Amino acid sequence: MANTSTRIVLILLLLLAGVAGIVIYSGVYNVGADVPHSRLVYGLLEQVRERSVANHARSISVPRDLSDPKRINAGAGLYAEMCAGCHLGPGIEPTEISRGLYPSAPELARGDDLSAAEQFWTIKHGIKTTAMPAWGKTHSDELIWDMVAFVRHLATLSLARYKALVASAPEDHEEMMKGMEQGHAGEAPADSHPDEHHR
Repeated sequence: MANTSTRIVLILLLLLAGVAGIVIYSGVYNVGADVPHSRLVYGLLEQVRERSVANHARSISVPRDLSDPKRINAGAGLYAEMCAGCHLGPGIEPTEISRGLYPSAPELARGDDLSAAEQFWTIKHGIKTTAMPAWGKTHSDELIWDMVAFVRHLATLSLARYKALVASAPEDHEEMMKGMEQGHAGEAPADSHPDEHHR
């Protein structure tokens, strides 16, 4: 009886693999960003993304100064430059880019369910098969934490306050980064930051 059940399961798995192979090879599945996934595919991808981010962010130590106004202010400028085109902001209408994204980028001014560590990991490493880039390739961990500080503050801002923070943000982030690199000379690079344990 057990052998029969095992054979049935194996046959079903082989059939499923065969159907999947036919679908993939035929190109019948539409990967266009203007055609939504089926509910099943979307649900599976969402679960994979959420569980992956939560797992990889578990060992990240969150700085205690994320409520520091200097961090929030610096993050405002970075957010306006790098994030607002997709994630928008208080009173910001959808852009040509945000309208064409699939899956759509979350509007962060409405709040975000991710923990600070999960936000850091997502910003630093990006998300495959979405438009979310890995900002850790071009930005230090300190600047990414500034972005996290701002994002965690974003849902509390009015349009006027958002504009004021962006207008008063440090203008030259390259100089900020150079200063930090000089100040942290000899320390581990961003990709081997002590706050993040590689697996």
